[in-house]
Amino acid sequence: MTPSTAPWSRFTTDAPESAAAVEARFAAQPHHTLATLRGDGAPRTSGLEVRFLGGELWLGMMPGSLKALDLRRDPRFALQANPGEGTGMGGGDVRIAGRAVEVAGDGPEEEALRAAYVEEVEPPQPFHLFRAEVSEVVRTTVEDDLLVVRLWRPGEPLRTLRRA
Repeated sequence: MTPSTAPWSRFTTDAPESAAAVEARFAAQPHHTLATLRGDGAPRTSGLEVRFLGGELWLGMMPGSLKALDLRRDPRFALQANPGEGTGMGGGDVRIAGRAVEVAGDGPEEEALRAAYVEEVEPPQPFHLFRAEVSEVVRTTVEDDLLVVRLWRPGEPLRTLRRA
């Protein structure tokens, strides 16, 4: 973990109501959009299912997928919640940025993490598993004809900005 990132549990501790709203937004749809960096530095967007388990944000992927290989090379990512049908954006527009840490070793701690994930999610085998270290969470909503942006970064209080 770098000083500019934190586990998901830090967000849930620092801003529990905001974290619950973000998790609910992701739970509203099964598929979301992950942005990674290709080897040449160009962005790559891919569909992805995410899980919030045990105070962590997990990214599971098919073996050898390009997004997994991107994250192995450069762990930076951006994740955007699926907006759902129509233009209502129920729950707002939600984006998370951070670094992905692969859980791939054969040590007892990593084996226990993977086993807990498999028990809960039952992913096709084999698979890549990444734990998100979060650098920023942004939730944008429209309230009373104002654009309301809630921004959290590790080590900073939740900020709320309102724009006409």
